[in-house]
Amino acid sequence: MELSIVLAFAVACVVISVVPGPDMMFIMANGIARGRRTGVVAAAGMSTGMLGHTVAAALGLGALLQAAPVALEAVRIAGAVFLVYMAITTLRSAKDVARTAPARFGERSLRRTFAMATLVNLSNPKVVFFYLAFFPQFVTEGGWPVPVQFLVMGGVLIVVGFSVDATVGLVSGTLSKLLLSRPAIQRWLNRVSAAIFGGLAVRLVADR
Repeated sequence: MELSIVLAFAVACVVISVVPGPDMMFIMANGIARGRRTGVVAAAGMSTGMLGHTVAAALGLGALLQAAPVALEAVRIAGAVFLVYMAITTLRSAKDVARTAPARFGERSLRRTFAMATLVNLSNPKVVFFYLAFFPQFVTEGGWPVPVQFLVMGGVLIVVGFSVDATVGLVSGTLSKLLLSRPAIQRWLNRVSAAIFGGLAVRLVADR
């Protein structure tokens, strides 16, 4: 795999990563509702999900899922359930602003955010189709085996994506922190976050 191809792929990853999508909205919602640390943790969870997709693509599991529509539907429903759960819990937290303060948002909640972000990414079947459609355009014949090329490209995508997503998490978390002194605004921020989670759930179910 030539360096020029890797660089071209990296540039494409930057363009793709800066375009707002469901993952970025999920990270932004967490940052707004819970602060900078949670926004970055959500970004790390999304990157972990991408790692799972990368390994699956390298092993050829993406093509297998594409050939099994029932499996993809199950994945889609699971993702929607996770997002509805996030919407409900965030909406409930809007009723108790003190509970949403970063100082009281402990490691257990951060671990839960990481796990939920990972599961949301893994349960998005559109990511499977993205790998199947996008990666083969940069695969070269000869040289490295195709699974190795997939792993390299996946690594580049994860590094670029995490850099962008972590920045989004930090910015949205900083905005939340600046407004924490005004409980009424913080309650509305939580409601906006809950609406984003709910909207993503609807989109995941309806967008085919």
